Amino acid sequence: EVQLVESGGGLVQPGGSLVLSCQASRFTFSAYAMTWIRQAPGKGVEWVSTITDGGSTSYAYSVKGRFTISRDNTKNTLYLQMNSLKPEDTAVYYCVTAIDWGNRGQGTQVTVSS
Repeated sequence: EVQLVESGGGLVQPGGSLVLSCQASRFTFSAYAMTWIRQAPGKGVEWVSTITDGGSTSYAYSVKGRFTISRDNTKNTLYLQMNSLKPEDTAVYYCVTAIDWGNRGQGTQVTVSS
C-alpha cells in the first residue's frame, strides 16, 4: 500500500516562500511519476505540477515560474519549492503518484495571508 506523508506547510505572507516535502514509502518511488495537487476550501482538486521518473517537469499555468518540483530518489522524497506566494495559493497540498490521485496522505495546509 502506497504511503505518502506531506509536510512543510504553514502560514506565510504574500510574496513569501515555502518548501513542501513528501516522504514516500511502501512502493518503488523512483519508478513513478509524482504529482502535487491542491484543494482550496470549497473548490475541487487542482493539478499543480508533475515530475516524471526521468526528471521531466510540468506545471499548471497558475504556478509556472513560481513553483519548482523536484525529487530525491535516494531519500524517497518529493519536494515543491514555492516562491512569490499569492493568497490564491492557499489550499491543502497533497502529493500523489501521477496515475492514482485517490491514494493520498493527510496533506499539508498552506495559507497565504497578510
